[in-house]
Amino acid sequence: MSQQNVGLSLAVWQAESAHGDRSLAFHQIARAAEAAGIAGASVITFPELFISGYDRDDLGELAMTQQAMLAQLAPVAQKAGCAICTGYPERLANGIGNSAICVGADGSLLANHRKIQLFGAVEAARFVPGDCYTTFILAGKKAAILICYDVEFAPHIAALQAQGVEVILVPTANMKPFTHVGQHVIPAMAANHALSIVYANYCGLEGDLTYFGESLIAGADGQVLARAGERPAMLMATLPDQFHPGRLSTQARDLRQPFP
Repeated sequence: MSQQNVGLSLAVWQAESAHGDRSLAFHQIARAAEAAGIAGASVITFPELFISGYDRDDLGELAMTQQAMLAQLAPVAQKAGCAICTGYPERLANGIGNSAICVGADGSLLANHRKIQLFGAVEAARFVPGDCYTTFILAGKKAAILICYDVEFAPHIAALQAQGVEVILVPTANMKPFTHVGQHVIPAMAANHALSIVYANYCGLEGDLTYFGESLIAGADGQVLARAGERPAMLMATLPDQFHPGRLSTQARDLRQPFP
């Protein structure tokens, strides 16, 4: 098979929160990225705020700068031969960002996204919101990062699709009772906008939260290519180089705006 016919191979790491243990989180990233690289993945995606854990009051102490994250992850990605996308609390001059960084297999910074749609009063009080989309080239494909609640907004998906994005990496921390998001919303978003979505969730307990797991990789035709259960897991799937055009949504082309 020639190289241009090989699709993009994706991995997801679903795990319990590190509960503030950054050493444990980085250890898991190194171990999982190495396994994903051996298996041929181009990128592995970890959950939201994976470096610290999500439901915590000490995120200010655990926050790291973008430069510090890059310095920590670059040699790991280079050794694994696999790009790494993970959520982390980003130390900013004016507060903390709920951010996700993507480091290339060569150790370069591919992207750093700050969550646009902060969920509820707690997130609004804790984080500085993002104000822009984040797109980049990943193994020859135009990619983007959204974080958790970001991906539940159809206008954001439509805007990225209009920019030519083919795959969205989504670190998330989604909890019960919102299981419908993983089960239905994510595959529907992929199908309706003809792009692939990688959804990396936690499982287990953290504080008052019970994460439902069910991380998944959905193709641009809405088919679920891989899905986890409620326990720790690593997912792998390879997107086809081209999806069958008859199975791809044409809503963006066909939309008729309401008449006044």
